[in-house]
Amino acid sequence: QVHLKESGGGSVQAGGSLRLSCTASNYAWNNGCIGWFRQVPGKEREGVAGILGRDSATYADFAKGRFTISRDNGKTALSLQMNNLKPEDTAMYFCASTGSTVARGFGCLGPVKEYTDWGQGTQVTVSS
Repeated sequence: QVHLKESGGGSVQAGGSLRLSCTASNYAWNNGCIGWFRQVPGKEREGVAGILGRDSATYADFAKGRFTISRDNGKTALSLQMNNLKPEDTAMYFCASTGSTVARGFGCLGPVKEYTDWGQGTQVTVSS
């Protein structure tokens, strides 16, 4: 069973940066989708960035140019570097993984229902 655990959330002012990390146990890095999702209370969970296999990354439009997803070399960990944060980036951020071929067709950005393994989430709060 895949076990995911996020860390690195916190509070920051607009324009600041945060780096999220997700440790992944028993995840098949070569074959599946792993990525970051976020959710604001009352809204649907949405994809932020995902990696297919070892290094094919896809970003949501709001993340392009500001966020970078990467796999930590030699480690079973996934990172999300977030720069130029905006108040609308405030959300709970989750790490998730799946072996679903449907998710691969969506560039590992969803659908949320295709993801079988989730971390507990880490809160990111951006103040104006």
